[in-house]
Amino acid sequence: MLLWWFVLLASGLPWLPAATQDSCASHCGLARANCSCHVTCPSLNSCCPDYRSFCPEILPYSGSVMGGKDFVLLGAEPWLPPASVTSVLCRFRESVQTRGYVDGEGRIHCVSPLLYESGWIPFGVSLDGGRTFPSSGAWLAVHPSKVSPTEKSELVNETKWQYYGTPGVNGTLTLSWNRLLLPDAKVNIELWGYQETGTPYSDEWKAEWSYLYTLVRDLPNGSNFTFVPKPAEPQYQSWEVGALRVTGSSRAAGERDVPAVWSNEHALAWHLGEDFRRDSAAWASAKCLHWAALDKGLPNFLEEIEDCPCTLAQARADTGRFFADYGCDIEQNSVCTYHPEAVHCVRSIQASPRYASGQQCCYSAQGTQVLTRDTSSGSTPDRGHDWGSPPYGRPPRVPGLSHWLNDVITFYYCCLWSDNCLSYLSLRPSSDCRSYRPPHLASAFGDPHFVTFDGVSFTFNGRGEYVLVQSELPQLLVQARTRAASRADGAQASATGISAVAVKEGTSDVLEARLGDTPARPLEVLLNQRLLNFSEQPWMDLKGMFLSMSGTHKASVMLDSGAGLEIQAHEAFLSLSVFLPDKFLARTWGLLGTLNGLSADDFTLRNGSVLPLDVASRPQQLLEFGADWAIRNDSSLFTYDSRALVDAYLLGPKHDPTFLPTLAPGPLSPAVAALCQNDSFCQFDALVTGRLDLGNATQAAHKRHQQLQQSLQPVVCCGWLPPPKHGKKNGTRYLVGSSVLFSCAPGFTLRGSEERKCQPDGTWSGSPPQCRPEPDQMMLLGILFGILGVLALVGLGYELVKRRKRRT
Repeated sequence: MLLWWFVLLASGLPWLPAATQDSCASHCGLARANCSCHVTCPSLNSCCPDYRSFCPEILPYSGSVMGGKDFVLLGAEPWLPPASVTSVLCRFRESVQTRGYVDGEGRIHCVSPLLYESGWIPFGVSLDGGRTFPSSGAWLAVHPSKVSPTEKSELVNETKWQYYGTPGVNGTLTLSWNRLLLPDAKVNIELWGYQETGTPYSDEWKAEWSYLYTLVRDLPNGSNFTFVPKPAEPQYQSWEVGALRVTGSSRAAGERDVPAVWSNEHALAWHLGEDFRRDSAAWASAKCLHWAALDKGLPNFLEEIEDCPCTLAQARADTGRFFADYGCDIEQNSVCTYHPEAVHCVRSIQASPRYASGQQCCYSAQGTQVLTRDTSSGSTPDRGHDWGSPPYGRPPRVPGLSHWLNDVITFYYCCLWSDNCLSYLSLRPSSDCRSYRPPHLASAFGDPHFVTFDGVSFTFNGRGEYVLVQSELPQLLVQARTRAASRADGAQASATGISAVAVKEGTSDVLEARLGDTPARPLEVLLNQRLLNFSEQPWMDLKGMFLSMSGTHKASVMLDSGAGLEIQAHEAFLSLSVFLPDKFLARTWGLLGTLNGLSADDFTLRNGSVLPLDVASRPQQLLEFGADWAIRNDSSLFTYDSRALVDAYLLGPKHDPTFLPTLAPGPLSPAVAALCQNDSFCQFDALVTGRLDLGNATQAAHKRHQQLQQSLQPVVCCGWLPPPKHGKKNGTRYLVGSSVLFSCAPGFTLRGSEERKCQPDGTWSGSPPQCRPEPDQMMLLGILFGILGVLALVGLGYELVKRRKRRT
């Protein structure tokens, strides 16, 4: 149907009068008989007259999974006469309803509900008491930590809140908020708690976010509230993780899904009972030991999480599987509070398949792992992935909160409120990197130049839409669109560049990144053909993938399979890096080659025949090879939301045979030689387009590929070495070429190797060290044990004599 509408647009047929056109009521996303309700209709001028009412944009478009955010439906005028509007109901994912309202300006509002999931949540709006929901849209529910600080209430001196009642921590606590976030003159402040009930990993395991009690009612809506916390009533003390909620005073205590301002979720030390305040260490120790006993009886999630990258460079480059930990991010200059010996930590992006667990990996300033077996600053894996995981809704998959209950509050028990950290670290040990395998890298940039997964470089500058990567298992499809470049004088150059990239994996969303049309927006990103707005959230949890936007020019896509894409806007083209883990070996084809470690078959055609490797030096044959990988309309992932795109790519050929690129540029000019040095890709683009800026952008993209390639080189790890009993070790680097030194305490002699080196085959040189008592020490120990033995015999004989006397 949509294709028919694109063709109709291209034909130039006039649209029907508005009076005869269909309605978008209950039809958002669809093409009607004589108009469209699809997201592309505004740019194609094909919308039904009531499109804005029934398919509205919303503001704001995002808020916490904990709910309570008031948002307005932009341009959506009530579709019923005011007298007919019985009530406004907003229904999220067909199951959760909240009450909305129509404001004094006639605008429709909804309030986001408590959700145990993150990502885009479909919603519908009813004005007739829930009989029909003809208007629809999507709301972005985000992890609590990703909500802007300006949208939350602040626990002033949050550390004090979470240590309140421990030795020396008392006095007043202060909560502050922006009073403009709530229109009410007076507010209530409530405590809500989170628990998970039922048998873990059973159908009875449930997530419960519960209202506990109100701290204050009818407080003037100023900007802060200061109080001296009192121990909670006994019935509330079992809640140890929670958050504060500020609502209008007209709301009933604990009323759900009303406009609210939430604090961060946190450890509720300040509300715990008198037993905690009397002896917090003893209280926490008992909790720690009880938790450790329970955790040991749960399934071993450590067996299914991925090993960590060996180096900081690998961790930052493996963008398909690992992402910066917001609590310890070198790029944000964050203070690594829980890992003070680290400068950067990453978390696994994908949760483990069965237990929804997560990996954490931390690195020192020297770029190597910080392990818990060496220091309490080491990285700790998570039974509950911090970001949650699909299908969400149930433990341990609830974003943020499952992680808090299973991994964070337990850290408080054992490590922060008591001195039992070894118990915690024994159950959350750092992973080393012996089984880690870096992803395989391929790139495309400039006029387009390609570097395949197996390292073959070539230039294919056709104009059209092409398959870059295709795989059946996992089902991955990456496509690229190219367009002609412009010369310095504005004329069309005989060269092309990548203008759009689209990706889909299995049943995931379709994501497209394309060159923007303004300097303020150099890169546009579309989700299922809808242009995304990153003004509120640079990170989005999507179906089958995650998306991160860095500034205005770079997008990172992380797929469920562990594959990743890095897309960056340059002067006149996009550069693309694709990262594939080992599971894709021998399962890919397309312009970026056959991933199998063999370069000889990288020029494989659709029919399976293989062109010789020297095709790379024959431009005409390269054009034919590229044309073979042109896509078809029925397999296209791209959006055609303008007359130009429809004409050039939807109705035009997928590979334009009339476009004749320059296959061999002329001689080097002094300016190009000075700029590009020995970079042949830079030279080619600067000469063909006559633009030094384009050549410089190509050079920058090529250097980025080389840097990634260097960072992702495999590294041999020999594994952790323990210190000998009665001795110590010097060195915590366990990668090839590293040495670890061993020594013994006074009175002990070292047997075995004093120094062991990590060898290229992954084994340690030498033999395990042992610290044995020195000879005189052994003699003294022998005498001591002899005396103790004699005393024991004397005592035993005396006891026997006493017993005999008693019998007689």
